[in-house]
Amino acid sequence: MDAVVIAGGIPQEGEPLYEYTQGASKAMLDIAGKPMVQWVLDALSGAETIENVVIVGLAEDSDLTCSKIAYFVPNRGDMIENVRAGVNKTLEVNPKTSHVIIVSSDVPAITSEMLDWLVNASTERDLDLYYTVIERQVMEKRFPTSKRSYVRLKDVEVCGGDVNIIRASLATSDSEIWSRLIDARKNALKQAALIGFDTLILLLLHAVTLDRAVDKVTKRLKITGQPILCPFAETGMDVDKPNQLEVLRADLIQRSTG
Repeated sequence: MDAVVIAGGIPQEGEPLYEYTQGASKAMLDIAGKPMVQWVLDALSGAETIENVVIVGLAEDSDLTCSKIAYFVPNRGDMIENVRAGVNKTLEVNPKTSHVIIVSSDVPAITSEMLDWLVNASTERDLDLYYTVIERQVMEKRFPTSKRSYVRLKDVEVCGGDVNIIRASLATSDSEIWSRLIDARKNALKQAALIGFDTLILLLLHAVTLDRAVDKVTKRLKITGQPILCPFAETGMDVDKPNQLEVLRADLIQRSTG
Protein backbone atom coordinates (compact mmCIF):
# COMPACT_ATOMS: atom_id res chain seq x y z
CA MET A 1 0.00 0.00 0.00
CA ASP A 2 1.17 3.54 -0.72
CA ALA A 3 1.24 6.19 2.01
CA VAL A 4 0.45 9.90 1.98
CA VAL A 5 2.03 12.00 4.73
CA ILE A 6 0.13 15.23 5.41
CA ALA A 7 2.69 17.85 6.44
CA GLY A 8 1.18 21.14 5.33
CA GLY A 9 0.23 22.60 8.70
CA ILE A 10 1.73 26.02 9.52
CA PRO A 11 0.54 27.40 12.89
CA GLN A 12 -0.60 31.01 12.66
CA GLU A 13 0.00 33.79 15.16
CA GLY A 14 -2.25 33.26 18.18
CA GLU A 15 -2.43 29.49 17.74
CA PRO A 16 -0.97 27.23 20.47
CA LEU A 17 2.19 26.15 18.63
CA TYR A 18 3.06 29.46 16.97
CA GLU A 19 5.65 30.36 19.60
CA TYR A 20 7.49 27.14 18.71
CA THR A 21 7.25 27.38 14.92
CA GLN A 22 7.30 31.16 14.29
CA GLY A 23 5.66 30.79 10.89
CA ALA A 24 7.50 27.62 9.86
CA SER A 25 6.04 24.18 9.22
CA LYS A 26 4.82 22.26 12.25
CA ALA A 27 6.13 19.06 10.67
CA MET A 28 9.70 20.32 11.05
CA LEU A 29 9.52 20.88 14.82
CA ASP A 30 12.48 19.30 16.56
CA ILE A 31 11.65 16.20 18.56
CA ALA A 32 14.53 14.34 20.19
CA GLY A 33 17.06 15.63 17.69
CA LYS A 34 15.21 15.36 14.39
CA PRO A 35 12.19 16.85 12.63
CA MET A 36 8.86 15.50 13.83
CA VAL A 37 7.95 14.26 10.36
CA GLN A 38 11.24 12.34 10.13
CA TRP A 39 10.03 10.03 12.91
CA VAL A 40 6.96 9.30 10.78
CA LEU A 41 9.11 8.67 7.70
CA ASP A 42 11.33 6.33 9.69
CA ALA A 43 8.27 4.30 10.68
CA LEU A 44 7.10 4.16 7.07
CA SER A 45 10.58 3.17 5.93
CA GLY A 46 10.52 0.09 8.14
CA ALA A 47 6.93 -0.96 7.41
CA GLU A 48 6.73 -4.10 5.28
CA THR A 49 3.30 -3.18 3.89
CA ILE A 50 4.32 0.26 2.58
CA GLU A 51 5.63 0.81 -0.94
CA ASN A 52 5.74 4.45 -2.08
CA VAL A 53 5.50 7.51 0.16
CA VAL A 54 4.06 10.88 -0.89
CA ILE A 55 4.84 13.87 1.34
CA VAL A 56 2.41 16.77 0.99
CA GLY A 57 3.37 20.24 2.17
CA LEU A 58 7.17 20.10 2.27
CA ALA A 59 9.85 20.70 -0.36
CA GLU A 60 12.37 18.17 -1.64
CA ASP A 61 15.20 20.19 -0.09
CA SER A 62 13.86 19.69 3.45
CA ASP A 63 16.71 17.28 4.26
CA LEU A 64 14.35 14.42 5.03
CA THR A 65 15.16 10.77 4.38
CA CYS A 66 12.99 7.78 3.55
CA SER A 67 14.12 4.35 2.40
CA LYS A 68 10.94 3.94 0.35
CA ILE A 69 10.55 5.82 -2.93
CA ALA A 70 9.38 9.28 -1.85
CA TYR A 71 7.61 12.02 -3.78
CA PHE A 72 6.96 15.61 -2.69
CA VAL A 73 3.77 17.56 -3.43
CA PRO A 74 3.35 21.30 -2.67
CA ASN A 75 1.03 22.46 0.07
CA ARG A 76 -2.50 23.16 -1.18
CA GLY A 77 -3.31 25.19 1.94
CA ASP A 78 -6.25 23.02 3.00
CA MET A 79 -6.28 19.64 4.75
CA ILE A 80 -8.80 18.03 2.42
CA GLU A 81 -7.14 19.38 -0.72
CA ASN A 82 -3.77 18.16 0.58
CA VAL A 83 -5.20 14.66 0.99
CA ARG A 84 -6.62 14.74 -2.52
CA ALA A 85 -3.37 16.04 -3.99
CA GLY A 86 -1.39 13.33 -2.23
CA VAL A 87 -3.70 10.54 -3.36
CA ASN A 88 -3.66 11.90 -6.91
CA LYS A 89 0.12 11.61 -6.84
CA THR A 90 -0.05 7.98 -5.71
CA LEU A 91 -2.37 7.24 -8.64
CA GLU A 92 0.03 8.99 -10.99
CA VAL A 93 2.84 6.77 -9.70
CA ASN A 94 0.72 3.62 -9.58
CA PRO A 95 -2.61 3.82 -11.47
CA LYS A 96 -3.69 0.47 -10.02
CA THR A 97 -3.60 1.77 -6.44
CA SER A 98 -6.71 0.64 -4.57
CA HIS A 99 -6.34 2.12 -1.09
CA VAL A 100 -3.97 4.63 0.46
CA ILE A 101 -2.94 5.06 4.08
CA ILE A 102 -3.11 8.69 5.18
CA VAL A 103 -0.64 9.54 7.95
CA SER A 104 -0.40 12.86 9.75
CA SER A 105 3.09 14.27 10.17
CA ASP A 106 2.44 15.02 13.83
CA VAL A 107 2.25 11.48 15.24
CA PRO A 108 5.99 10.88 15.70
CA ALA A 109 5.60 8.02 18.18
CA ILE A 110 4.15 5.59 15.61
CA THR A 111 6.25 2.60 14.61
CA SER A 112 6.57 0.36 11.57
CA GLU A 113 4.78 -2.47 13.38
CA MET A 114 1.77 -0.24 14.10
CA LEU A 115 1.50 0.80 10.47
CA ASP A 116 1.67 -2.82 9.31
CA TRP A 117 -1.03 -3.76 11.83
CA LEU A 118 -3.37 -1.06 10.50
CA VAL A 119 -2.81 -1.97 6.85
CA ASN A 120 -3.44 -5.66 7.59
CA ALA A 121 -6.56 -4.79 9.62
CA SER A 122 -8.05 -3.07 6.57
CA THR A 123 -7.69 -6.02 4.19
CA GLU A 124 -10.53 -8.12 5.57
CA ARG A 125 -13.22 -6.08 3.77
CA ASP A 126 -13.24 -3.88 0.67
CA LEU A 127 -14.57 -0.58 2.03
CA ASP A 128 -14.16 3.10 1.19
CA LEU A 129 -12.87 4.27 4.55
CA TYR A 130 -11.20 2.75 7.60
CA TYR A 131 -11.18 5.22 10.46
CA THR A 132 -8.87 4.66 13.41
CA VAL A 133 -10.18 5.27 16.92
CA ILE A 134 -8.47 4.74 20.27
CA GLU A 135 -10.25 3.92 23.50
CA ARG A 136 -9.78 6.40 26.31
CA GLN A 137 -8.24 3.85 28.66
CA VAL A 138 -5.71 2.85 26.00
CA MET A 139 -4.67 6.45 25.38
CA GLU A 140 -4.51 7.45 29.03
CA LYS A 141 -2.57 4.37 30.06
CA ARG A 142 0.12 5.12 27.47
CA PHE A 143 -0.01 8.93 27.64
CA PRO A 144 -1.70 9.91 30.92
CA THR A 145 -1.08 13.64 30.40
CA SER A 146 -2.11 13.78 26.74
CA LYS A 147 -5.28 15.83 27.41
CA ARG A 148 -7.05 14.43 24.38
CA SER A 149 -10.75 15.08 23.71
CA TYR A 150 -13.06 12.07 23.66
CA VAL A 151 -16.48 11.14 22.35
CA ARG A 152 -18.52 9.09 24.80
CA LEU A 153 -20.73 6.57 23.04
CA LYS A 154 -23.06 3.96 24.46
CA ASP A 155 -20.44 1.21 24.42
CA VAL A 156 -17.08 2.99 24.40
CA GLU A 157 -15.31 6.33 24.87
CA VAL A 158 -12.87 7.11 22.06
CA CYS A 159 -10.71 9.71 20.39
CA GLY A 160 -9.89 9.81 16.71
CA GLY A 161 -6.62 8.52 15.29
CA ASP A 162 -4.37 10.29 12.81
CA VAL A 163 -3.61 7.29 10.61
CA ASN A 164 -6.52 6.28 8.38
CA ILE A 165 -7.06 4.35 5.17
CA ILE A 166 -9.16 5.53 2.22
CA ARG A 167 -10.12 4.19 -1.18
CA ALA A 168 -8.02 6.12 -3.71
CA SER A 169 -10.84 6.65 -6.18
CA LEU A 170 -13.05 8.17 -3.47
CA ALA A 171 -10.39 10.67 -2.43
CA THR A 172 -9.84 11.92 -5.95
CA SER A 173 -13.38 11.91 -7.29
CA ASP A 174 -15.60 14.95 -7.61
CA SER A 175 -18.03 13.19 -5.33
CA GLU A 176 -20.53 15.31 -3.44
CA ILE A 177 -18.89 14.17 -0.20
CA TRP A 178 -15.84 16.40 -0.75
CA SER A 179 -17.75 19.60 -1.46
CA ARG A 180 -19.95 18.89 1.55
CA LEU A 181 -16.97 18.24 3.81
CA ILE A 182 -15.18 21.39 2.65
CA ASP A 183 -18.34 23.47 3.00
CA ALA A 184 -19.05 22.17 6.50
CA ARG A 185 -15.58 22.17 8.03
CA LYS A 186 -15.97 25.50 9.87
CA ASN A 187 -19.72 25.61 10.38
CA ALA A 188 -21.22 23.68 13.29
CA LEU A 189 -24.75 23.66 11.89
CA LYS A 190 -23.58 22.36 8.52
CA GLN A 191 -21.53 19.69 10.28
CA ALA A 192 -24.62 18.62 12.20
CA ALA A 193 -26.64 18.50 8.99
CA LEU A 194 -23.87 16.51 7.31
CA ILE A 195 -23.94 13.67 9.85
CA GLY A 196 -27.67 14.02 10.47
CA PHE A 197 -29.39 15.75 13.34
CA ASP A 198 -30.79 12.43 14.55
CA THR A 199 -27.27 10.99 14.77
CA LEU A 200 -26.01 14.15 16.46
CA ILE A 201 -28.72 13.91 19.12
CA LEU A 202 -27.92 10.24 19.73
CA LEU A 203 -24.24 11.12 20.08
CA LEU A 204 -25.02 13.90 22.52
CA LEU A 205 -27.19 11.55 24.56
CA HIS A 206 -24.51 8.81 24.42
CA ALA A 207 -27.28 6.56 23.14
CA VAL A 208 -25.58 4.99 20.13
CA THR A 209 -22.80 2.42 19.84
CA LEU A 210 -19.62 3.07 17.85
CA ASP A 211 -20.60 0.69 15.04
CA ARG A 212 -24.12 2.14 14.82
CA ALA A 213 -22.81 5.72 14.73
CA VAL A 214 -20.41 4.88 11.90
CA ASP A 215 -23.15 2.99 10.04
CA LYS A 216 -25.51 5.97 10.18
CA VAL A 217 -22.88 8.52 9.15
CA THR A 218 -21.47 6.46 6.26
CA LYS A 219 -24.95 5.79 4.90
CA ARG A 220 -25.70 9.49 5.02
CA LEU A 221 -22.45 10.27 3.18
CA LYS A 222 -23.14 7.40 0.73
CA ILE A 223 -19.86 5.63 1.40
CA THR A 224 -18.85 2.38 3.07
CA GLY A 225 -16.58 2.32 6.08
CA GLN A 226 -15.76 0.90 9.46
CA PRO A 227 -13.97 2.05 12.60
CA ILE A 228 -10.76 0.29 13.55
CA LEU A 229 -10.38 0.12 17.32
CA CYS A 230 -6.63 0.49 17.44
CA PRO A 231 -4.65 -0.88 20.40
CA PHE A 232 -1.83 1.62 19.80
CA ALA A 233 -2.26 5.01 21.48
CA GLU A 234 0.62 6.32 19.40
CA THR A 235 -1.61 6.48 16.30
CA GLY A 236 -3.71 9.14 17.99
CA MET A 237 -1.07 10.97 20.02
CA ASP A 238 -0.69 14.05 17.85
CA VAL A 239 0.96 17.40 18.49
CA ASP A 240 -1.63 20.16 18.61
CA LYS A 241 -0.63 21.86 21.86
CA PRO A 242 2.62 22.66 23.70
CA ASN A 243 2.04 20.06 26.42
CA GLN A 244 1.59 17.34 23.80
CA LEU A 245 4.83 18.44 22.14
CA GLU A 246 6.69 18.16 25.43
CA VAL A 247 5.13 14.77 26.23
CA LEU A 248 6.34 13.38 22.92
CA ARG A 249 9.77 14.97 23.21
CA ALA A 250 10.27 13.25 26.56
CA ASP A 251 8.86 9.96 25.26
CA LEU A 252 11.05 9.84 22.17
CA ILE A 253 14.17 10.95 23.99
CA GLN A 254 13.61 7.97 26.25
CA ARG A 255 13.11 5.70 23.24
CA SER A 256 16.28 7.01 21.60
CA THR A 257 18.43 6.53 24.68
CA GLY A 258 16.79 3.35 25.89
